[in-house]
Amino acid sequence: KEKVHINIVVIGHVDSGKSTTTGHLIYKLGGIDKRVIERFEKEAAEMNKRSFKYAWVLDKLKAERERGITIDIALWKFETTKYYCTVIDAPGHRDFIKNMITGTSQADCAVLIIDSTTGGFEAGISKDGQTREHALLAFTLGVKQMICCCNKMDATTPKYSKARYDEIVKEVSSYLKKVGYNPDKIPFVPISGFEGDNMIERSTNLDWYKGPTLLEALDQINEPKRPSDKPLWLPLQDVYKIGGIGTVPVGRVETGVLKPGMVVTFGPSGLTTEVKSVEMHHEALSEALPGDNVGFNVKNVAVKDLKRGFVASNS
Repeated sequence: KEKVHINIVVIGHVDSGKSTTTGHLIYKLGGIDKRVIERFEKEAAEMNKRSFKYAWVLDKLKAERERGITIDIALWKFETTKYYCTVIDAPGHRDFIKNMITGTSQADCAVLIIDSTTGGFEAGISKDGQTREHALLAFTLGVKQMICCCNKMDATTPKYSKARYDEIVKEVSSYLKKVGYNPDKIPFVPISGFEGDNMIERSTNLDWYKGPTLLEALDQINEPKRPSDKPLWLPLQDVYKIGGIGTVPVGRVETGVLKPGMVVTFGPSGLTTEVKSVEMHHEALSEALPGDNVGFNVKNVAVKDLKRGFVASNS
């Protein structure tokens, strides 16, 4: 049986370690060619960026993807035992909030990364920090499942401090409860996105912790219900003009099925057209199902006639 596709959004304050943690997962569990990784590592070392090894993988992937369809919210994949995971990256700087709003609404689960170091946690959870803002946004946008990672446990004082972990869990739980989440249902995983503690394998440095690793927590996400027998409902994330191909709307199939040859109508304008081809991660699909993030080429439609937020449906 094919694994179920799920979408994950990675949120948290700037410099909490989102790219490193995400990069680590994709690096270990994803489909990146080993030769590509070796090349990245060599480049990172040459530029004295060794500490950014995993984040560097992500930056390079972004750059390499620029040659195809570029989508602001970069899409990367990795596999757990149960799921095919697509990571919708939501970087932490202020100007990314707009992107996050469009990306988060397509996520099945949010992974909140928290910097556990002295000062790091306090900056993130402060009124000006993004920890609160991102958590609130995720909940408001309908992402009801969450995993919290207490990151940088290798850099707490003392290292791998249970007291620091307990303090963070207590404070973050009380905030998440105010937002609307049920903290009892949220795993708080102490990790090091850089060293790899509790990411995939259990860490002996954190033997006081008895809960799931990050990988296990991802496998415990409740399977989202994806209604493919319902009519097509596909909100547009963006619309691109691709040389030699034409107009390519991009978005996630929420319900129904999208296939080449179908006639679709875009609301609210009522524009109707035929779908020429459907692609996901640069691979042509014979049909796209709920949960799939796709680009599809439409006949005789100008880019200016479609806008982000329009919805494609069966005509």
